[in-house]
Amino acid sequence: MRFYQVGGAVRDMLLHKASQDKDFVVVGGTEQEMLNLGFKKVGKSFPVFLHPETGEEYALARREIKTGAGHRDFKFEFTPDISLEEDSVRRDFTCNALYLDEESGQIIDFHHGLEDISNRVLRHISEHFAEDPLRVLRMCRFAAKLNFSVAPATMDLCRQMVAGGAIKHLSRQRIWREMEKALADPNFYKFVLAARDCGALQQILPEVEALWSVPERTDYHPEGNSGEHTILSLKAASSNDSLVNMAVLLHDVGKTVTPKDKWPCHANHDVFADDIIVRLSSRLQIPRRYAGFSRFCAKHHMVAHWALETVQKEMAVLVRELMETGRDGDMERFICVMSADMHGRARPMRPEAEKNLQAVSESLRRLYQKASSVRLSEVPEFAAALSEFKAKKISVAELHRRQNEIMERLLFAEAKTG
Repeated sequence: MRFYQVGGAVRDMLLHKASQDKDFVVVGGTEQEMLNLGFKKVGKSFPVFLHPETGEEYALARREIKTGAGHRDFKFEFTPDISLEEDSVRRDFTCNALYLDEESGQIIDFHHGLEDISNRVLRHISEHFAEDPLRVLRMCRFAAKLNFSVAPATMDLCRQMVAGGAIKHLSRQRIWREMEKALADPNFYKFVLAARDCGALQQILPEVEALWSVPERTDYHPEGNSGEHTILSLKAASSNDSLVNMAVLLHDVGKTVTPKDKWPCHANHDVFADDIIVRLSSRLQIPRRYAGFSRFCAKHHMVAHWALETVQKEMAVLVRELMETGRDGDMERFICVMSADMHGRARPMRPEAEKNLQAVSESLRRLYQKASSVRLSEVPEFAAALSEFKAKKISVAELHRRQNEIMERLLFAEAKTG
């Protein structure tokens, strides 16, 4: 029985990147032998064994037999005669099919994975790649995570898989899980571009795909359309914060439904975005945290497009809403989204616009700090409203409305004096 480290940890070691998890493959062993050594079995159809001391995952070398069209529709065979090379053929990409013999330090490479890592190319191993529809989205995610280009034959195969209905065989939860992993990468824009190239973006986020059909004012957006602007905005954000990247991705989706006779100005696209984000979040079962923050950013991201003195009221509303629904760090996240939108253009930002962006950002930070320090119970007007509520003279909804009105007024006064 021989043990080999395999997959992402070996790849990341060669790329000089940190890797959290180590996976191992076992050749020449049986399930009973693993149990006799103290390993704990988890899983049924695809058993994985946890090391009794490290908790690291060990899997027996396997053969896979496709039984259906879905991501999990496989039957697995685990016998001691399965070779390391047989195991490698069923893996996805050459860069993920490298085996490290920890005793000798030798790296075993059956599919030129070392060469592909050197050339930073993502390449599928065999025709078995097409048997798992999830691998289309894994291709997109690894293109972003590794900052690799995709081999033309691999992209062609993914296009064929999408055209053949591969995405339809993935659950909404599985699609979102793969997308969420990609959102945490500064190169998330590469996920979007790869998904668009193979046709998957149209399948999972048609609202975003539609942005490439929406023209922009070329004097303001020389990149020409809203899709290219979104990609440039994601590049400008360069964030590993998945909330920021999701909000940047969706900040302009309202432009897809602005009246065409109003193009390319897209008036009220910040308002129109709300229903679109609600629908797509429901369709993909995107968590409320992502949907809520994206809706907030789409609604308010235009605040830095106008002179500071003209947006004081909106800033007061913005800060009040964030105090009500946001969490720690959300103001800085919003400023990052707003800045990415402003910088996401095919030309440098004008100095006066940059100066205004900084002024709006600092004003928002100051107002948020002010809002955090306000004690409404010490504001006479709110204390009176609270007394009315306790006396059952007003409803909780009316109390809430007055609270919001008082807070906005306080913040608006602060914005004008600040």
